[in-house]
This record gives sequence, C-alpha cells and structure tokens, in this order.
Amino acid sequence: MSELGRPSCKTEASAAEASEQGVDILREQRLILRNAWLAGLLCMAMVAGAWFWLPRYFQPPVAMSERIAFALQCDVFVLLWLLISVRMVSSGRYRSAEDNRGSAFAPPSPRIAIKVAFLQNTLKQCVVAIGVHVTLATLVTGDALFCIPAAVMLFAIGRGAFLHGYPKGAGARSFGMVTTVLPSFAGLGWTIVLVIRRVLD
Repeated sequence: MSELGRPSCKTEASAAEASEQGVDILREQRLILRNAWLAGLLCMAMVAGAWFWLPRYFQPPVAMSERIAFALQCDVFVLLWLLISVRMVSSGRYRSAEDNRGSAFAPPSPRIAIKVAFLQNTLKQCVVAIGVHVTLATLVTGDALFCIPAAVMLFAIGRGAFLHGYPKGAGARSFGMVTTVLPSFAGLGWTIVLVIRRVLD
C-alpha cells in the first residue's frame, strides 16, 4: 500500500492486466475464499461422518499388511480419475487434427487445452493422495483408518467439481481444487506428526 492508503503500482498493474484479460480479480478472489470455506466444511463433515459412522457397519483391518492393502484398494478409485483424464486427452487428440500428432510437435489447441490441464493436475494430486493414504495406513489403526475412504470420496467429488468449474475461471474451480487438496494436505500433516512422535518415543 502507498502512504495515502491506495493500492501500490504493482497491485494496480496486476488488476489492470486482469481487467484487460476479462477477469474481475476481486470477484474471483471472493469466490475462491467462499468456495474454499465450503470445501473445508464438506471435508470436515465427510471425514467426521466416516470416522463415526462407518465403524458401525465395517470392521477396520488390524495387521499392517491388511491396512496397507485397504489403502491401496481404496486408491483404485483415485487412479480411476487419472485413467479418466488420460482417456479424455487421448480421445481429444484422436478427434483433433491440430493435436493428433502429439504434444512433442505443438502445444495443445483450445479444443483439448482444458483436458490437458486437468490431466496434469490430476496426475499431481494422485501422486500426493496415494502416497499420503498408504503412509497413513502404516501409522494409524482402528476407526481412524476410515478417514482414507472418506478422503478418496472427497477426491472424486473434488475432481468432478474442478473439471466442471475449470472453464469458468479460478473462482469456479476453487471448490474442486480445495476439496481435492485439503484431505491430502491434512493427511500429510497428520502423518508428519505421527512420524515425529514415533521417533521421539
């Protein structure tokens, strides 16, 4: 901020650039914050519900090997989203003369650009999510294991919402992005705490 309380030149330049591109940056920022809060509430509700509701109907695995197998079996549905995104891009390339030769020859055309972006983002999220789920399965037991299927369900909801909102801008896709990322972020923090506690013990 300047001494008079006005936005800095850098901020004004960024806003002007966004305006030229047809983006109302303040509106997008408000949407991002609102949707992030909604996604956070959904994540907390889903995890809490799985933790307290699923044990009434299912017995969590006990042995280490069984817990790891449980996590990997749940993550089949994470990998399914990666397969879907790969299929979307390959199908788009098959139908597009501009993209048919492959990414080595030209950047993606507008026809498949969103699909390619979705594939790249989904690949990153899959690697993080599966790594967190498997590691968590080695560290927790009992009802806490049901956080893993809850996270997988949130991953699916997040990916669908992210893909649906992508053409509408950052604000529209923020709900899906946060719903995808937050369980992995929280799970990673949880695993780090558990690992440190084990080392100190």
